[in-house]
Amino acid sequence: MWSKYIQGTKTLYYSRKLRFDDFFAEQYKKLFDIEENKKLNMLEIGCGPGALSGALHRWYPNAVVTGIDRDSEFIRFARGHEDGITFLEGDAVALPFVDNSFDVVISNTVCEHIEPSKFYGEQLRVLKQGGICLVLSSRKGIKDTSDCVAVGRHEEQFWQKVRQYDNTFDKYSVCRYAMSEKELPAVMERCGFRDVRTGFAAIDLTPDHPDYPAVFAHQIINAERYSDLECIDSVLYTMPEHVTQEEAREMKCIINKKYDARIAQYDRGEKQWDTNVSIIMVLRGVKQAVYVSALP
Repeated sequence: MWSKYIQGTKTLYYSRKLRFDDFFAEQYKKLFDIEENKKLNMLEIGCGPGALSGALHRWYPNAVVTGIDRDSEFIRFARGHEDGITFLEGDAVALPFVDNSFDVVISNTVCEHIEPSKFYGEQLRVLKQGGICLVLSSRKGIKDTSDCVAVGRHEEQFWQKVRQYDNTFDKYSVCRYAMSEKELPAVMERCGFRDVRTGFAAIDLTPDHPDYPAVFAHQIINAERYSDLECIDSVLYTMPEHVTQEEAREMKCIINKKYDARIAQYDRGEKQWDTNVSIIMVLRGVKQAVYVSALP
C-alpha cells in the first residue's frame, strides 16, 4: 500500500540512502551510543526499501541485521539492493519474533503512523533485558530549491486539481500519531522505556557543498527527481478518474527537463546553493533489566 499510494520505492530508497550516507555516520553513531564492534542482533522496524538497514550493516560490522516491513514491494526491492541483511514481511504491531530476541530495535519515521502503546509494546517484548530502542523522527528542516526546479504555472494548476480529490493521508492514517519534540520522549517513557534521551542529526544535502563529490551531488538532485516523478504515479493510482495518462506524461516530461537542467548547471559549475537540510530527531530508550533476588 505504502509504495503504491504514499511514497514510491525509489523516492524512499534514494532519499534515505542520502540521509544515511557514510558522510553522516558519526552523527548517528554518537546518538545511537552502541558498541560499534559488539556482536549484536539488530531489528529495523518499517525498513522500507532497506537503506537504513544497509547503513547499520556497514556501521556495525559484527551485528546481525534484520529488516521488516508490511509492504511487499519494499521488501522485494530491499532484497535486491542491500546485501548481508535478512528482509522479512511483517507487521510492526505483531512482530514475528519470540520474546527477548534483539539487542537493538530501530525505526525511522514509523512512530507517527502507529498507536504508541502498540508500537512500543512490541518493541519491549522482542528486546532483551537492557536492550536499546532507537526511534528516528523527521523534524522541520530547511529547504530552498533552485529556480530551475521551482514549481511552474502548469504544474501548480495540475496540483490544484489533484488536491481537490486527495484524501490519501486520511484514508491510510498517515501521521495520525504525530507528536512534538517534547511529546515524543514523554510517550516513550510512559510506554515503559527507561533512561530516555534525545538528540538531533542535521543532514545537509546541498549539491554545491564543496566537500561533496560530483556523484553525490548528482544523487542529491536525482533523489528529488524520483520523488516528483513517483508523486505522479501515486496520483494515477489513487485517482485515475481525475487524471489522464496524457496529463501524467506531460508532467513527467516537465519534471525531467527541470532536473536535467539543474544537473547541467552543476556540471557547468554554476552554483545555485539550493539547500535541503533534514533534521532527524533520535530518541534512545532502554528496556530496564529485571533482577531476581537469589534469597529465599
